[in-house]
Amino acid sequence: MTLSFPNNARSYDETQMRVRFTGYDGMFEIKCFVTADVLAKGVAVRAAAERDYLDAFDKMRPRILDVAKRVYNARRQAMVLLDLSNFR
Repeated sequence: MTLSFPNNARSYDETQMRVRFTGYDGMFEIKCFVTADVLAKGVAVRAAAERDYLDAFDKMRPRILDVAKRVYNARRQAMVLLDLSNFR
């Protein structure tokens, strides 16, 4: 199967400075994260707030989901962590 994203929910983890979202491979839940530096284009990371990161995630959602699928298909692990290196 391939990774799907039927739920649009996402949340910001301030401690880890990343946005969490969930994918599914059949019945298996895959925890996905994208780091704040990916979302911070044009925003000073120290000055950015949760709303800024969530808005950036929403604007980049199609690309983020495509990258998450690619990374997941390469490794098939229960967690996908996306950072700047995945978006080059």
